[in-house]
Amino acid sequence: MGTIESTVEDLLALERRVDELLSLLARMRQENHSLRASQEALVAERANLVAKNEQARSRVEAMITRLKSLEQST
Repeated sequence: MGTIESTVEDLLALERRVDELLSLLARMRQENHSLRASQEALVAERANLVAKNEQARSRVEAMITRLKSLEQST
């Protein structure tokens, strides 16, 4: 009888471990989904900032060009 009890205990322990792993898998999937969403938002924000930076650079260059042209005309 000891062998059957030992086998049942082993199976119960295995079942608990499988349940723990399934729970871990669900948490990791959720975390992965959240991280991917955050990454997408950050990539979009970065693209927006790069565009704004380019606009600012263009404006500054235009101002410098105007200032140089004013300087030369005087």
